[in-house]
Amino acid sequence: MSERAAPYHCPYCGDEDLRPHEAGHGAWECAACNRAFQLKFLGLLARGVTRNDRGGEAI
Repeated sequence: MSERAAPYHCPYCGDEDLRPHEAGHGAWECAACNRAFQLKFLGLLARGVTRNDRGGEAI
């Protein structure tokens, strides 16, 4: 079992019919719109998450 999370929806059409693509790690293909895409984790943001005065997350 892989420790990586799989995408739930295609970023182009929103369909859920995704399969791993032969291009390698992080590559997926969507059967609905016939597109292939690759996901890559870039890292954590240095600024972090802060709270606003109303208790919600501020950007």
